[in-house]
Amino acid sequence: MNIALETLKARGFFAQCTDEQALSDKMDKGPITFYVGCDPTGPSLHIGHMVPFFALRHLRKFGHHGIALIGGGTARIGDPSGKTEMRKMITYEQIDDNVKHIQAQLDKFIGFDGETAFSDNNKHWLADLNYIDFLRDIGSCFSVNKMLTFEAYKQRLERGLSFIEFNYQLLQAYDFYMLHQRHNCVLQIGGDDQWGNITAGVDLIRRKLGGTEELNAEHQVFGLTFPLITRSDGKKMGKTEKGAIFLDESLTSVFDFFQYWRNVADPDVEKFFKLFTFLELDEISKICSGDINAAKERLAYEVTSIIHGKEKADSALAGAKAAFSGEGDKTQMPTVEIEKSSVEAGIGVLNLFVQAGLCASNGEARRLIQGKGASLNGEVLENPTQVINLSNLDKDGELVLKAGKKKFARVVLK
Repeated sequence: MNIALETLKARGFFAQCTDEQALSDKMDKGPITFYVGCDPTGPSLHIGHMVPFFALRHLRKFGHHGIALIGGGTARIGDPSGKTEMRKMITYEQIDDNVKHIQAQLDKFIGFDGETAFSDNNKHWLADLNYIDFLRDIGSCFSVNKMLTFEAYKQRLERGLSFIEFNYQLLQAYDFYMLHQRHNCVLQIGGDDQWGNITAGVDLIRRKLGGTEELNAEHQVFGLTFPLITRSDGKKMGKTEKGAIFLDESLTSVFDFFQYWRNVADPDVEKFFKLFTFLELDEISKICSGDINAAKERLAYEVTSIIHGKEKADSALAGAKAAFSGEGDKTQMPTVEIEKSSVEAGIGVLNLFVQAGLCASNGEARRLIQGKGASLNGEVLENPTQVINLSNLDKDGELVLKAGKKKFARVVLK
């Protein structure tokens, strides 16, 4: 088998392929062009979006050319795949703004050079489509009966599938058709929930451009999907109680990003190393065969370095060490400023935990303290009516608060 495909399989990027042997043979003959798409329905990608883009970098390393397709056109509709409800509609202006943000994030991660890796936007060919001509030329190639057999549509039919969403598969198939003609793209990769959309594109290209045996060979294209990444507890990877783990620092701080990986379940560590880092498999095996907490810390550091850069990963690591072992740089911990005058006058401990962002309400803070899950400067708090004043400051004139095992904040006075 082709070495690039072997690598994807060994690292967990392989669920289904339309014709694995033919794709392997084609890749053995020289570089191919492939694509992965994402819709700019928000201003930032989250870590779950990144699985196909990690695969893109692996394929690129072996000489293949990757296209990151940003769906400025399809985002106007919304993909029903993997969704239990219709996506919220956003304005075209919002979509265009999201495209710019996501383009920048992907450029930072991939490094677009215009040849071995570049981006495109399906708005270029979808925004001004003539609907009648599209139905006549493209819609005639689709069977509604077949479309309804795909899992994405079957799940949504139970709750209600809008006609606008039903069109999505035609548009994604048309994307593949256009990229094949524009860039000789022969492979689409994505999550396994995209299988129906991907195979629809393969079939559309065959119907529109095939015919003779020679044409069929020239225009043979492929689809390859990855397993949907879940945690060992069955929940979606990249989700927390607060929501998705975003790449944008204003939505998910670098420290919280680091801590997400530091706190993954033991059974997920090796799998996530393979998917979300570029360490060699032998090194991953060696790391994971040792102390599991050291392995988690290394995982957090590696992924944070890849997404946010080494300097910010160093800071997050130092902050984590300071919070949990007292060995690192306390200034790198999540920091909250509060008025010195309020501490001078005395501030209730419940209010302090709320102001620090560690609890959503006084009631939550009270329950935390009553359960002995809160601490101040390393001392467990037991009295929810306690008043904190300047006498409680540590030697640096600060307060270090901790809520549970994983949440903490450094409070400085201003």
